[in-house]
Amino acid sequence: MASSSIYCFALLLSFVLVLINPSMATTRKLSALVEQDPLVLKYHKGELLKGNLTVNLVWYGKFSPIQRSILIDFIQSLSPSRTLISPSVSSWWKTTEKYKTGSSKIVLGKQIIDEKYQFGKSLKNVHIIYLASRLNHVQNSINVVFTAKDVAVEGFCMSKCGSHGSATVKDSKKFPYIWVGNPETQCAGQCAWPFHQPIYVDGMVINLATVLAGTVTNPFKNGFFQGPATAPLEAVSACTGIFGKGAYPGYAGDVLTDKTTGASFNARGINGRKYLLPAMWDPKTSTCSTLV
Repeated sequence: MASSSIYCFALLLSFVLVLINPSMATTRKLSALVEQDPLVLKYHKGELLKGNLTVNLVWYGKFSPIQRSILIDFIQSLSPSRTLISPSVSSWWKTTEKYKTGSSKIVLGKQIIDEKYQFGKSLKNVHIIYLASRLNHVQNSINVVFTAKDVAVEGFCMSKCGSHGSATVKDSKKFPYIWVGNPETQCAGQCAWPFHQPIYVDGMVINLATVLAGTVTNPFKNGFFQGPATAPLEAVSACTGIFGKGAYPGYAGDVLTDKTTGASFNARGINGRKYLLPAMWDPKTSTCSTLV
């Protein structure tokens, strides 16, 4: 009863303040009236990925050269050969080093382009695993499958925008793999938020960043996560919808704006690219850390 009374009093006080100063109704940031417990991702003592990590790519379906270059530049921006202007993609990635992993350097590996739709345009999870297994699955490699905008994948848009997991091929060791779909025409509002009308593959970058961080910090479902292993909250998925300071449900937060295009961003990459990256949980502070 006491907490309920406090909550009602807070609402009444907020209402009175708005009556006194109407401008507060449009300028204030929404904030929690009741302080929530710190977000904690528990370490389940499993293997994590560290060291030099090779990321191999499978392009399933038709992608334009500009689409490929945006995603490739993002991957190469995670561990650039030169220092990038802050805030940078590489500084975002450095947060993964706090997960008992040490330094993890990302290197672009081999690529396979499949524009013939080998399994058609409606894929199941087994098809994704098969496509990922076509590339080398050696130690410290991550195989990524990108599906084009006209390819439907089991669960896509309904329960997931991308995913990561692990598989075993014959007698070899488990290898981690990633799938990310292009939501441009199928569900941009769901899988490309806050880009409701993505021009290229902005939504894919956000989802790739999410599952790539999850792969490094929870590759085999026994690393860092909160909740059940079958539906875990991981390094970035635990901070869904947060891109800058002051974020709340429906508002991405205070981010930067490109003066030429007017597009929002919070990280700089190689070749002049600018990206909008989701917040990542910082195990040192137990908070969702943003670049801006």
